[in-house]
Amino acid sequence: MYRYMDTQIFLTGILIFFARICDVSMGTVRTIVTVHGRTTIAFFLGILEVIIWILVVSTVVTQIKDSPILILFYALGFATGNVVGIMVERKIAFGFLVLRVITAQRGDAMAQRLRAMGQPVTTFMGKGMRGPVQELYVVCRRRDLKRLLPAIKEIDPDAFYITEQARDVNKVLKPVNTPITGWRAILKKK
Repeated sequence: MYRYMDTQIFLTGILIFFARICDVSMGTVRTIVTVHGRTTIAFFLGILEVIIWILVVSTVVTQIKDSPILILFYALGFATGNVVGIMVERKIAFGFLVLRVITAQRGDAMAQRLRAMGQPVTTFMGKGMRGPVQELYVVCRRRDLKRLLPAIKEIDPDAFYITEQARDVNKVLKPVNTPITGWRAILKKK
């Protein structure tokens, strides 16, 4: 009987741990998609998050007197869920960014390369600390940033760039030749 209880407590703890990872990571993603204005996704994530949370909390509260170790599983699941949520959101990469690139020498070549990649670019002339510079202004999807930055650094390793979150964008010209990646690439092969 005692050995059964230890196994049961351990399995309950593992279940609590993974349930907390799910609900906290959903909460992290829900918060970020709310900021990006994606209300439908935030709505459904909120429902799932609260259902899991209530089930987990009620389990811990009813068993805490007999099995205080469940608090540790609960806390570890919470902490791990934060990290998993951030990783999931970075992978999904919702939203848009404003990418500003400042280069002293290779602005035209950089703009041409980004446009060849299908990315709309607006350029401005300016004056920096050491003379004339060119600023490239790009509004892009967050997921496209990992394609754009290597191209920028290849053309001008000394280029300075800044990214800012673009909350409301009235018109985005998506790249015409974005490579298909992730699960869409797998489905495309079949």
